[in-house]
Amino acid sequence: MPTSRSSTSRAIPGRSHRLPGSRARTRTVWVALAASMTAGIGLLSLLDPGSPARTGGMSLSPLMATGGARGVEAVFGTAEPIQPGRWESIVVVHSGSPVGSPASIEESHRSVGYDGMGFHFLVGNGTGMSEGQIHVGYRWMEQRDGAELAGLGSSKGVVEVCLVGDGDRRPFGDEQLHRAAQLVAALADRLDIRASQIMLHSDLAETSSPGTYFPRQAFEDLIASMR
Repeated sequence: MPTSRSSTSRAIPGRSHRLPGSRARTRTVWVALAASMTAGIGLLSLLDPGSPARTGGMSLSPLMATGGARGVEAVFGTAEPIQPGRWESIVVVHSGSPVGSPASIEESHRSVGYDGMGFHFLVGNGTGMSEGQIHVGYRWMEQRDGAELAGLGSSKGVVEVCLVGDGDRRPFGDEQLHRAAQLVAALADRLDIRASQIMLHSDLAETSSPGTYFPRQAFEDLIASMR
């Protein structure tokens, strides 16, 4: 998370001969440093709120998914068993914000009436969570439908995969795209979802999500190479 840095770090006491009043100046430096640290903590708490009301999700670090689609098999260790035919399609969206974490997105979703994060999966971009880190939300763990996506009449049977970032403002990172493709390929294989049913949000609604910078063809080719 971005935090402001204090310029007082250049004023380190004890590096030069003490002059009259140096103790007072030293005390002033430490007070200023403490104040800047407090401000930084306050900023962090605003950008990344505390623990969400709903629990039961899990996160996979990038090191846990280094191969093909099989590298994310852990996502199938759900609390509720996955029923055949339960899921019919996969939709890729973006968060629309440059910074995001499971906690901050869940807090945002709770503010509009949901009981936690509306997406099934969240893939980090390096701000708020590691780039390529996969967070498995409680909706997937409990095999619940995702929150209704903008422009869709129903999200029943749709697996929602969200990439942190704003694809209308800047490209996604290679690691983030690679991990998202691993996840989608694994889901498609396990759930018997055809390539034609792996879609972008913009295929289904009047939205640009996951953004004009999203490399659709390269992403589809990456998925195909992993299946």
